[in-house]
Amino acid sequence: MDLNNETIERYSRNIILPEIGGEGQSKLLKSRVLVIGAGGLGSPLLMYLAASGIGNITIIDYDNVELSNLQRQIIHTTDNISKPKVISAKKFLLKLNPNINIIGEYKKIDKNNISDYVKMHDVIADGSDNFNTRYLVADSCFALKKILVSAAITKFEGQISTWKNDSKSSPCYRCLFPFNPSNGNTQNCSSNGVLGSVAGFLGSIQATEVIKEILSIGETLSGYLNIYDLLNNNSRKIKINKDPNCSFCSEKSINE
Repeated sequence: MDLNNETIERYSRNIILPEIGGEGQSKLLKSRVLVIGAGGLGSPLLMYLAASGIGNITIIDYDNVELSNLQRQIIHTTDNISKPKVISAKKFLLKLNPNINIIGEYKKIDKNNISDYVKMHDVIADGSDNFNTRYLVADSCFALKKILVSAAITKFEGQISTWKNDSKSSPCYRCLFPFNPSNGNTQNCSSNGVLGSVAGFLGSIQATEVIKEILSIGETLSGYLNIYDLLNNNSRKIKINKDPNCSFCSEKSINE
């Protein structure tokens, strides 16, 4: 999509930023972002990606809207209860910005289809709510050398990191989280609870990091994990080192 008078006005507050400008906005409009999940994280993430002018967005989600979702999944409304989240989200986003392309995939991702989706996009944003999906997405992004921005939330807390997957020196997801925890040791929003605005906070940061990666601006989160405790107003930035013995990305594992 070319910049014209309408698009210049729509994205004017982006364009006047020296880090973006007209060239950067054109790049956003041509970019392709895959969003996994249209729930608590996916809602603000999708809204800000669409509003910012990400030209091509694919949403994958296999859930339907439930009443209990509405406390935090602000892209959905009461009228959408029982409808697929991808349909609800796409409808909202096209009202927000009718000039972008949005694909909604109402399906589960698995080892047979994940690569087909990942390879078609510039950046992947994971807002899923279970470890099986997170590992599946992370492993595929590593294999295809795609940038992954991954976030997670629970209670009043959240964490986020970016995985470049483009260098032998950069860590992969499994350098930090080597093994998928057993189901008995994990908790999610339905069992643990989460404040809705915490999802909004982390989803907004996630959208910012996606945009930064597309434009190659600012300081990347690659190699770091940001952890936020919003109940006590604390945050930490942890350095993630590449694990030389990683069972997934180490030289030994790759050559085996």
